[in-house]
Amino acid sequence: MHSVITNDGSKGVLRRRLLAVRSRLTADDIEAAATALACRALELPELAEAGTVAAYVSLGSEPGTHALREALRARGVRVLLPVLLADNDLDWGEDEGPARLAPARRGLLEPVGPRLGPEAVTGADAVLLPGLAVDRRGMRLGRGGGSYDRVLERLARAGTDPALVVLLHDGELLEEVPEEAHDRPVHAAVTPSGVHRFTRRPR
Repeated sequence: MHSVITNDGSKGVLRRRLLAVRSRLTADDIEAAATALACRALELPELAEAGTVAAYVSLGSEPGTHALREALRARGVRVLLPVLLADNDLDWGEDEGPARLAPARRGLLEPVGPRLGPEAVTGADAVLLPGLAVDRRGMRLGRGGGSYDRVLERLARAGTDPALVVLLHDGELLEEVPEEAHDRPVHAAVTPSGVHRFTRRPR
């Protein structure tokens, strides 16, 4: 595991640095990474064998989710997508393909079908979490909005144990990211170069 950015203890500063690196990626870089990510992610049995996966629609320079979502749907996996609520919590809807996505607040794309409720995520076998970096302990650095912290709290309250997976660009696996009391480790990160596990899950 390697680091291209030194952790200075500040989430805000680290976020800005990571976003600056992402901003230099070209459209070709992002497309090539998305294709590789889909192949790599399906090496995880927790994704390849899942019945339901909670995912998200990537935007801009984020590691692309489209190819992976389409591959999962082609395998008969039910894919859920988030719907941002006014309080930054997340509702969920089913991924029915690109034609069934509509623009929403904050430049997001959201499913147009029925809303399934915030608790729908507790039925997922795996959850794809957006992130800017993951460290050697599996601690994730998100964008700071808190939406997925609520998702993780909801999963904990429900007593469910889905695989928690973050998609990253190469170079976003760091030695350490700043950690707060509410932060929870993920089980794996996927980059175009490979799969990186942090906690062992029973099979």
